[in-house]
Amino acid sequence: MDPAQTAPRVLVVGCGGIGGVILSRLLEGGWRVAAVARREEIAQVLRTRGPVLRDEKGERTVRGELEVFVQPPPEGAYDFILLATPPNGVEAAARDTAHLLAPGGAMVVLQNGLCEELVARVVGEDKVLGAIVAWGASSPETGIYERTSSGGFALGALSSKQDPRLTRLAELLSAVSQVAFTENLRGARWSKLAINCAISTLGTVGGSRVGPLLRHRFIRRLAMEVFTEVFRVAQAENVKLEKVASTVDLEWLTLKESEQHSRGSLSLVGRHAMLLAIGARYRRLRSSMLAAIERGREPPVDFLNGEVVQRGKAHGIPVPVNEHLLQAVHAMSRRELTPGVETLRRIYEQTRPQGH
Repeated sequence: MDPAQTAPRVLVVGCGGIGGVILSRLLEGGWRVAAVARREEIAQVLRTRGPVLRDEKGERTVRGELEVFVQPPPEGAYDFILLATPPNGVEAAARDTAHLLAPGGAMVVLQNGLCEELVARVVGEDKVLGAIVAWGASSPETGIYERTSSGGFALGALSSKQDPRLTRLAELLSAVSQVAFTENLRGARWSKLAINCAISTLGTVGGSRVGPLLRHRFIRRLAMEVFTEVFRVAQAENVKLEKVASTVDLEWLTLKESEQHSRGSLSLVGRHAMLLAIGARYRRLRSSMLAAIERGREPPVDFLNGEVVQRGKAHGIPVPVNEHLLQAVHAMSRRELTPGVETLRRIYEQTRPQGH
């Protein structure tokens, strides 16, 4: 297949870790790509040198047909607008680029959280597709993009129907990673939300990469409690959780009623083993929220644990671990709290049921 002859017009909005890896791999695949970088420094590097990509193939400078804007252009017609900004910028990104959608085009939501609903408010549900990213990436330096974990995409639509545009989107994104489809986008999103609320936020508050943190038994227990709280809120929202990229069954990782005050059982041993395996798989993964805090930017925790806290309150469901983690991340962003294992240990102690 010659991408130049068959490729849809693509605009990547956001050139951080995820957006940068995607545009780099698309360029390597021969696709023509336009991007909105937001910062002149990033745009200049991408225009002059091109992106540098680090992944399982090594490090290389990527060449290709790349057009870079600092602000969205006044006109254009893109078949897919790939939204790769942080979650707290996704609505603004959708508003700023809505005029660039080609007839029949779609905005593709790559953010963690429940951002399809936010983008649908801007452009309408019929113009929104979801692409759940089951891999990690970072941008350690301007214009340098590093893929930090393996995994693929899960594509779907809010309507749960097999939107014909998904096939075309899959052809595009298969240049980046393997692609699967889901007819339960909300369920898959909630499963990924649970993973981020646990893994990403624990990594932020713990101030370290995922692998070393999950070697601590009490941190693995906190992760299970986060999963359990998210699962209960999802049930109240009439959402059926779905495996993310067919790998992690979040419902299995939740604590049953009999295990709430238990420290040892065969099933708990299995869950701890699974979390150790997850830690090993994502051992290089460093939370993008932690990087945002270090750079003086607002961490998007309100779109992760904050979403669970807000919806938990609406349903009268207590979510103390998510609430403490939410408060901790905000305190860190205000420089009132130092990240580390001991900070997580205090949260663990503060969230034990009375009498335990």
